[in-house]
Amino acid sequence: MDLISVVVPCYNEEESLPAFYKEIHKLTKKMESVNFEFIFIDDGSKDKTLPMLKYLHRKDKRVRFISFSRNFGKEAGMLAGLKAAKGDYVAIMDVDLQDPPSLLPEMYQTVKSGEYDCVATRRTTRKGEPPIRSFFARMFYKIINKMSDADIVDGARDFRLMRRKMVDAILSMQEYNRFSKGIFGWVGFKTKWLEYVNVERVAGETKWSFWKLFKYSMEGIMAFSTTPLYLSSIMGFAVCFITFVLACFYAIKKIFFGDPTAGFPTLICVIAFLGGIQLIGIGVVGMYLSKTYLETKRRPVYIIRETEED
Repeated sequence: MDLISVVVPCYNEEESLPAFYKEIHKLTKKMESVNFEFIFIDDGSKDKTLPMLKYLHRKDKRVRFISFSRNFGKEAGMLAGLKAAKGDYVAIMDVDLQDPPSLLPEMYQTVKSGEYDCVATRRTTRKGEPPIRSFFARMFYKIINKMSDADIVDGARDFRLMRRKMVDAILSMQEYNRFSKGIFGWVGFKTKWLEYVNVERVAGETKWSFWKLFKYSMEGIMAFSTTPLYLSSIMGFAVCFITFVLACFYAIKKIFFGDPTAGFPTLICVIAFLGGIQLIGIGVVGMYLSKTYLETKRRPVYIIRETEED
């Protein structure tokens, strides 16, 4: 019998855990021809998430858990889960039931057929999200697909089922600054996309603020593209050209028309404009240097405090 490992990152999800386990338990009864293991990653939760996971493990030995020493982020949680997974197929799901477990049987049958290496999901709507957040999310997907080689579908979720070969390929990428949506696309493999309408959280509140999503998107762009560095150089050339044209313009006005040049306002505008361009360029270079600095440190992506084996 095939073994499916279900990786579930959790951070302060004591309200969602009971409902998720209830739904996933119902699903296993429908898929009796498959064995399951559930790997919950406690990402340094401050509520009762870990005690609940311990209780579920005592109740159901298919439930495994990994508890981090502190909050390392969802990317670290997914990586830890993929490393711990023993299954022939590995799924990644959110615990808030925004990833419908009911799609898993169809995903398994599709991958099992051998035609695809992965079945991934994408939302067709963003119902329930603030309009400004939805707008920037769509813009992010358009920008990163034009700037990088990573194939990231608009509305793509982390919810997917993968063959062991694809999981091993993902684990072979040992970078510290991880952006899984980009990694999934970069490693290739044949992927089928399932579309579904956005589902509201079953309980609790989202841990992703607008600022966290913005930082995450910037990490994704820098992880899979060097285009911002080229753009900063292009802006430098553009500013030099504009400055040269303006200098010629003022010189012609003075020589042929005798118009006085407004020195102080012009000087302030030019200095402020050039200063802004320089700061943007320095900022872009600084962000890439900071990522390189973190990579060279070779720090672990996460630290495990305890597991069900302890």
